[in-house]
Formats: sequence, structure tokens, C-alpha cells
Amino acid sequence: MAASPETLQFLSQCFLHTLSPQPEPRRRAEASLVEAAEQPNYGLAVLTLIRTPGIGEEIQQAAAVNFKNYLKARWAPAARRSEPNVPLPSPIPDDEKKLIKEHIVSLMLESTPRIQAQLSEALVVIGKHDFPRQWTELLPMLNTRLQQALSEGGNYAAINGILGTANSLFKKFRHGYGTNDLRLDLRYCLDSFAVPLLQLFSHTASLIDSGVSSGDTAAKLKPLFESQRLCCRIFYSFNFQELPDIFEDNMDPFMNVFGKYLTTLYPALEQGGELALVDNLRAAICEILTLYVERTEEPFERFIGEFEKAVRSLLVTASASSGRDHLAITAIKFLTMVSTMAHHYKLFDDASLDQICRSIVIPNVMLRDEDEELFEFNYIDFIRRDMEGSDVDTKRRAACELLKGTATHYREKVAPMVNSVIQTMLATCGENPAVNWKYKDSAIYLVIALCSVKATGPNVLTGFFDLQSFFSLVVVPELQSQDVNSYPLLKAGALKFITVFRDQLPKSSVLPLVPEVLRFLCAEANVVHSYAAIFIDKILLVKDEGGRARYVASDISPYLPVLLNNLFSALKFPESEENQYIMKCIMRVLTVADVSSDVAASCMSGIASILNEVCKNPKNPIFNHYLFEAVAVLIRRACEKDPSVITAFETNLFPSLQTILTNNVVEFFPYAFQLLAQLVELNRPPLPAHYMQFFDLLLLPDLWTKSADVPALVRLLQAFLRMAPHELNQGGKLNEVFNIYSKLLPSSRTDEQAFFVLNTVIENLGYEVIGGYLQQILVSLLTRLQSNQTSKFVRCFLIFMSLFIVKHGWNSLVSTMDSIQPGIFFTVLEKFWIPNLKQITGATETKLTAVASTKLICECSALLDPGASKYWGKMLDSIVTLVSRPEEERVEEESEVPDFVETGSYSATFIRLYNVNKRDDDPLKEIKDPKQFLLASLANIQDFTSRYAQAISENVDPANQAVLSQLYSTSTTA
Repeated sequence: MAASPETLQFLSQCFLHTLSPQPEPRRRAEASLVEAAEQPNYGLAVLTLIRTPGIGEEIQQAAAVNFKNYLKARWAPAARRSEPNVPLPSPIPDDEKKLIKEHIVSLMLESTPRIQAQLSEALVVIGKHDFPRQWTELLPMLNTRLQQALSEGGNYAAINGILGTANSLFKKFRHGYGTNDLRLDLRYCLDSFAVPLLQLFSHTASLIDSGVSSGDTAAKLKPLFESQRLCCRIFYSFNFQELPDIFEDNMDPFMNVFGKYLTTLYPALEQGGELALVDNLRAAICEILTLYVERTEEPFERFIGEFEKAVRSLLVTASASSGRDHLAITAIKFLTMVSTMAHHYKLFDDASLDQICRSIVIPNVMLRDEDEELFEFNYIDFIRRDMEGSDVDTKRRAACELLKGTATHYREKVAPMVNSVIQTMLATCGENPAVNWKYKDSAIYLVIALCSVKATGPNVLTGFFDLQSFFSLVVVPELQSQDVNSYPLLKAGALKFITVFRDQLPKSSVLPLVPEVLRFLCAEANVVHSYAAIFIDKILLVKDEGGRARYVASDISPYLPVLLNNLFSALKFPESEENQYIMKCIMRVLTVADVSSDVAASCMSGIASILNEVCKNPKNPIFNHYLFEAVAVLIRRACEKDPSVITAFETNLFPSLQTILTNNVVEFFPYAFQLLAQLVELNRPPLPAHYMQFFDLLLLPDLWTKSADVPALVRLLQAFLRMAPHELNQGGKLNEVFNIYSKLLPSSRTDEQAFFVLNTVIENLGYEVIGGYLQQILVSLLTRLQSNQTSKFVRCFLIFMSLFIVKHGWNSLVSTMDSIQPGIFFTVLEKFWIPNLKQITGATETKLTAVASTKLICECSALLDPGASKYWGKMLDSIVTLVSRPEEERVEEESEVPDFVETGSYSATFIRLYNVNKRDDDPLKEIKDPKQFLLASLANIQDFTSRYAQAISENVDPANQAVLSQLYSTSTTA
């Protein structure tokens, strides 16, 4: 694609139409651009358009975004193979890549800020794959432009563009492991860019000093501070792996400037609306300081005392202001790191500890306006932060971590201070609860944060506080408040407290509060009724010693009608129609409670109504999963207890299931198939006609195209095969089942599912029905074994052959295999069966394969022939290994490599419903112990000892010979 005037006009019109609010011209333009992108030099033509004056910034901005995405897709398309459903586009030719690299830097620096930002991202895309080894010209080019910008009187728009790009390129050193290649790349970047970085930082620091002293405006100072921030971010990247010599040698001037920025006020900026800019520079400095403290860099130790004082003083000021979260969090992290290090904790005296508690912790754990807004308008994010631990980068969390840090070495001093702080907060609230309720909220938050026991063990302050007393005096009154809608944040804090400490608080204290908590399910605040549901859900999971549930069905049975009613009512509140916490609680209650038939029918009616609604527009996958789990557990517990309710459940559920399938609600296909399987297995043959309609649908080939649906489809097909085996002979249905099997077998992603289908057919149909298909089945299996052999496939193959032998005898299997190719049975025996028998896992599978193998060596004439004694002995050796050794001693773990192409096209993963129990039918219920079966079968061989003594001696491992002798001895004694 030549960058002719006609081409530029075409591209300009396309980019203009991509901005159209009308969908049709926008779609046409996007399609034209996709087609144009296939032509050579498309990227160069777009760059030319961006550079052409008079085009219009909106069009050029759209072109820059398109160019960035073009590079993402085509610079190294092979790197995108792991992304599902993304076809590989043709890569950009090397000659075009070379020209793009030559022009992109200059164009980026000449562009307006918005376009510069997009081109900088595009440059980073190239750098991710080519920098530095395949783009050695880049850093010299950036250095040249940097010096040029400085010589032009300090063109900081260009300088900051260069620094921003360099910062993005060098971020790789923050996240990569310290490999030799990474260190070599870092060394190259340091050699090329460290000196210019140091010089620029010092030069800009001088400009700031002179500008401040001469009273420069915020407009003049702003690009200088942004430059220093970017220099600090690059400094952080360069120092992340280790302290480079050049930075160690220049540490004094750097640290002096850092200290100045932390302690100096800049009124022109801070009072001129640019406080965030200065704070971002200070935060970048705090991150560097934290890095040095964490790595215990010796050259830095002499600076720590002064920086601790500077940062603590800055924090006192920042904590008293709003909107300075980023600085507060990074500064607190620095102090926390200092407080926990054995070399530096002595920097904190009593006065500084008291200042930390009262002037830093208290202000930062207080609720902010933003917290209240999040509570009211985005309850899911609030819960994730507050209850689920995604609050790592919040002031509240950071302040509590600082308290824990100081308590690491000063527990005896910090604990009374914290206690005093909490009592002060509670007293302040008590003076005027209507105005000062936030102090009580913060006190509850502090106790939760400091006293909770994590999976890694207790906090350093755990045990310093009388938890039971705080619970009784502070938390319980909030839970007993009759107005569930007053002070909702306080109510949420109280519910969180009782949830977090559910293990520590005795049952005698918690159980009487359950009816109180049920009232909060009716609270208008989404967080409050969600927290009430979370509490119910969590306490039903509490286990005492020995794994016994602390709260059982009888504990909630007095409140069950109210509990379920309130839970379903909570789903009617605005924004909670698909509240995942409520639905999870419903599922948990139905799992634990003793649900009567009437209650079950009422619940199923309510759940079916919800299911009908979400089928119209599935939005919340977590809510939907627990919804289907609730259906599954209700079916499992109610129908197994009282089969008469199955009909009522079918009446409620079938319309929804039919809607899912007929309206192609693909998100719900796996769930629908699993529920249908569950219902089919709860019925008794013959199955009602309405189920057979689903069976006919199940056999349609198009239904089996999506890999994520296959396990659920197989589960349903197995259910039909077990419950309606005779219907398979009608209308060629068995042929259709084998077609499905044949479709699943070739792929290593679905071959195990193919065996599930095949084994269910073998187990439930007589040989007179399946005999005609046996040769076809064996040919397909042997072909796959030859073309794509995996350890998983071999194990499945052994299990299939074993199942066939115990259900239909060995003779048909052996004769059919040898009719395909003479002697192939012994080949399979030698190459696959004998060496892989020990790899079988699972109690049922182990017994099945052991019994089938025993039948072969004790009944199969081919193996009993003296000429086959070697095979016989080796098979016996494998059987003894299988039945006598635990799995962990005999099974070698091998990772399966998925098909390369399938990995690229796989669109989703199968999600199994926990409450749809997987059937594990034992085809050998009459055989309890495969070892005893082996002994009894060997005893039935005429002249066993004399005939096979040599075969055993030569082919059975001595350890297994000893096992055999012991088994015989034990059997004789018994």
C-alpha cells in the first residue's frame, strides 16, 4: 500500500467513519480497515497519515490507536497463540518493520500529547519483542533526541515524551526474574542510558531550584516535576534487580535531592491545583527508598534515619488531607518496611510511636467520602475491598500494616497505644453517636485488622485485646439494633466482625445472634444484606476438631422459613437482583438444612423464576454458577429423600431448560446438561417421553462442537445410556452414539470423554447388541494409539479392555483384535498393557484392571500356552505391583501436552456443578478384594506351581515374588 494522496484520502475517510455514532458506516469503515491491513506497508501509510498536516487531530488520533493495535496484532503474531479464538494474522514484513522503527521515534516526539501517548505505547509494543537485541538503534536514537531537546533550551515536552517511552521500555526489569539474559539487557541499558539519566536529573533539579527561588509559575514548574518523576521511575527499574555501581557512586547527590523533595513545600504547584503532581514525585521517591530498605543495601543505611523522619513528617501532613492516597500508601509502606527490619527498628522512640498511632494511623483508618460513595453505589467493589482482601493498596489497610510492623519489635509499647487509640475512638463516638459514628466504625475495623488470625498464623498483635469483651460491648449492640437501615456502615462493620471471628467466638455467643442477623437480610443497603448472607454462609462451614461441623441443620431449623424467605426477598432489592453472595448463601443453606418437601417445592419455584429471568441476559457468571448449584443441591437432597417431588421439580425446571437450549443460551449449556443428567438418573425406567425428546436433541452432531460443553454432554449421554439402554436399538440411535464417540476420540482434549461414552455402552448393553461394532471400535482405538499415543490415552484404553473382559469375556476381545491383524493382541499386551498396568489409579479402576488382567492369565488359552510364559510372568508381575503397592509408589506423573491447534481455538473451560454427583458405578461389586481374587484364580490353574515356577522366577520382580508368598501364607493361615 503506497502512501499516495488517494490512499491517504481513503484512510482518512475510514478513520473518520470509525468515529461515527451510526453503527452501519462505522462497521463498513472498520471492515475496510481490516481488509487494508492485509496489504504490505499499511503501517507506514498510517504513520504518513498521522504526520500529514491538516488532516484533523481526531482522525489522526483514531489512526494512532489503529496503528498501535495493528502492531499488537502483527508485529509478533506467533506470541499470541495462547489467546483463544484469535486467528493468527499475517506478520508485518521485515522491511516494513525496519522503516517503522526508523520513523516512529521522531513522529512520536513531534506529535501532540494525545497522539504521542498512543505512539509511545506502539513503540513499547515493538520494544517488548525487539528491544534491545533486535533494535540496538533505539537507545542511541533516544539519547540523541534527548540531547537535542536539552540544547533547544529545554524542550521538556519532548524530554518527557522520551522519558515516558524509556520508562515503559525499562519496566521489564521490575518484573522479570534475574536471568542472565535479563542482566545482560539491563547492563546494556545502563551503559547507554544511566549517565544521561543522572545528568538530566541533576540538571532538572537545578532548574527547579532556580525556578522556585525566582517565583516561576506552576505552568513552568509542572513539566520539570513530571520529568523528575519519570527519572525516578526509571531509577526504580534500573535498581530493581540490584544496586548498579553507577548509582552507588552517585548516591549522595541523588539522596540529597530526594530529601529536598520530601521536605520542601512548593506553593506555586501545591496551591495552584498541582499538588498531585508533587505528591506523585514524592511517592516515586518513597518506592525507591522502600526498595533499598527491603534489600538492605549497605550504602543506603546512613540515610535511613533522616528519611524516616522526613517521611513520617510528610505523612502526618498528608494524612490530615484528603485526596493524597497514593503518597500516603507509598510513604506508609516505607515506614512499615523500616519498622520490621532488625537493623532499623530502633529509629522509633516512644514519641514517634505515639505519633504514628495518633497522627498517622487514626486519620488513615477513618472512613473517607470515597468509601461511603463506594458503599452506596458499587457494593461489589466495596465488599471485595473490605471483606475479600482486595484492599492491599488502600490507606486503611496500609495503616494497619504499619501498626503491625511497629509491633514486630515494640509489641509491649504498641499494644497499649493501640488499645488507647481504640478506646479514644469509642469514647468520641459515645459523646455524639449521630455525628461521630465513623470513629466506632474505625475502631471495629482496627480490631478486625489487628486481631484476626490469617492462614499463615496469628498477627503479631493477636491476643493483645479482649476480643470477647469488645464483641459483647461494641458489636452485639449494633447487631441487636432494631433499625436495620440506620448507620448502615456500622451495621456492615458489626456483621463483618462476627464473620471474621466466627471460629474464635464460641457457639454459645454466636447462635443467639442468628435471628438478629436474619433481620439484616431485609436491610436496604446492598452491603448490609450481603454481609448478613456472607455470615450465614461462612458459619455453616465452620469445623471443630475432627472436622465436625459446628453448626448443623438443627441449629438453623427453627429459623429456616424466615431465613429462606428473607434470602429470596433480598434478591428483590435494586442492584441485588443478581447478588452472588445471597445466591451462594441460598445454596449453602439448602446444602445443610433439613428441607421438607413443601419448603423444597417453594424454593424450586422461586429459583426457577430467577432462572427464567437470567436466561434472558446472563450477566453475572458467579451468581449464575451458585444459582445452578442451588438447583442441583435441591434436586439431590429433596428428590433423593422424597422421589415424589421429582414431577414438581420437572414442571418448574423444564421450561427454563428448554429456553436455554432453544434460545441458544450457550453460557448455560454445561449447567443445563448436568441438571438434566441428574434428573434422568433420579427417574426409573422407562423414562418419560419428555426426557426422550432431550435424548434426540443430545445426538445432534452440532451440539458437540464446543469443547467446553463436552463433559456435560457426556455426563448426560451416560445418564441416558444407563437409564434407557433398550431405546438405543430404535431408529439407529446406537450408530449416532458411536458417531459422537468417533468425533471425540481423535483429540487429546476430548479422548477421555470418548472413553466415558464407550465404557457406558459396554457396561449397559449386551454383546448381542454391541458385537457388530467391536471391530470398528478396536480399529479406531488402535489407529489413535499408533498416531497420537499419550499416557492418559493408554490408561483409558486399558480400562476399556478390562471393562469389556469383565462384562463380555476375553474371547471376543482377543479374537477380534487378532482378526484385525494377526498377533496384535500380544503386541498390545507387551507394549501397552503390561508396562502401563501399574499406572492405573482409583479404587474402582484398580480393581477392574486387576480382575481383568487376572482373568487373562488364568483363563485365556493364548496366555496359558507354554510358548507365552514370558508374557504370562510379566503380566503377573504387573498385577502384583498394581494390587500391593500404594499409588504414590507406582504411578509416574506425566504431564499431558495438549494439541497445539486446539489450544489456540479453545474458548472456555468446563465448570462442573459440585452438587451434581458423578456416578462411580462399580461393575464388580461382588469382588471385594482383587488380591484374593488373584489367589483364588491362580489356585484354579491345574498344576500351577510346577507349570509356572520358572516363569515366575524369571519374570516376576523378587519383591513381588515375596509379596505373592506372603499373600499365600496369609491366605493359608486364614
